[in-house]
Formats: sequence, C-alpha cells, structure tokens
Amino acid sequence: MAARHDPVYDSMAESADFIELRRRYRSFVLPATAVFLAWFLLYVVMSNWAGDFMSQKIVGNINVALVFGLLQFLTTFLIAYAYSRYSTARLDPLAESLNSVYEGGKR
Repeated sequence: MAARHDPVYDSMAESADFIELRRRYRSFVLPATAVFLAWFLLYVVMSNWAGDFMSQKIVGNINVALVFGLLQFLTTFLIAYAYSRYSTARLDPLAESLNSVYEGGKR
C-alpha cells in the first residue's frame, strides 16, 4: 500500500520553521478576512436596513450605496496588494528555506 504523503513532510510539519510559517500566515489571513467580512456585512446591512442613508446623493446621481459598493472593490485590491507584500517579505523566505530542506530530504 502506498504512503499517503512523503514521510519528509511529517518531520517538516513538526519543525519550528514550519510552525512559524503557519503562524505568520494565519496572523495575516485571519484578521484580514475578519475585517473584510465585517466591512462587507456592514455594506449589506446598510443596504437592507438603512435605505434612506444609502440613497443620499453625494454628487449628481452618485449616492452613498454606489460609493460603498466601489469601496468594496478597492478594499479587495488593497488586501490583495497588502498580502502580496506581506507574503514576499515574511512568508516566501521561510517557505523557500523549508522547500530547500524538503528537496534535500527527497530520495
């Protein structure tokens, strides 16, 4: 019967560097996800139950709801950019180090 995965992974998964990599990943992803979901839910709640506020015109036919909706896109791009920078600076060097250990341990 074939092994489920490479045995090198078991030793890597217990290493301090791998645990640190997972901690760094979660320390960005979990708060960013929570903040974005809260922001998105605020938009949905305001759209459903604060219609008078959301329909207020800002300039011409542009109202608060349209601005909030466009800010959702901007927020998505900003989070993606921030994650890219964070990943490049904090995750990739450690992941490359772990990959070289993995590649070195393969048969």
